Amino acid sequence: MTAARKTLGVSLAAGTPKADAKASFAVTGARLETLKERARDQRRNPTEAQKALWAQLSGSKLGGVKFIRQSVVGSAIVDFACPSRWIVIQLSAEDSNPDVNELQDRKLTEVGIRVLRFSEDEVTGNVTSVVREIETELAVPFDKRSARRKAGTRPASAFMSDEG
Repeated sequence: MTAARKTLGVSLAAGTPKADAKASFAVTGARLETLKERARDQRRNPTEAQKALWAQLSGSKLGGVKFIRQSVVGSAIVDFACPSRWIVIQLSAEDSNPDVNELQDRKLTEVGIRVLRFSEDEVTGNVTSVVREIETELAVPFDKRSARRKAGTRPASAFMSDEG
């Protein structure tokens, strides 16, 4: 008689909000490849606001913290991500759908990621003010273990980078 082998892992009861958040967050296969290709395309063709903010975030210019641009995080492509601090920055175009933005932000927040959202007009109009808000959020203490417990997922798996 062989006993079932136990393994370590994240186990969430079906039907709990955390289980739903985790299940709807992860993507694999063809969907993931499609998202990666779209992220590559967006890196190659950034908006003026994305260019302006990237000039401030690239090269670890903000307190030595590394940001990546147009990264797949869960089932979304985020404009800028700081994996070490579990922060993403999203820029909203004037014609973007607020319901879609809210849903995307909620999905990210449910797994422990902090979301900062700015309009493209805010960035192009006053990038200094936007950078100040980002610096303020970066200064907030962040505990990866606490986020992991809240989210029910591992930090390393949430952020994916496919710079290219």
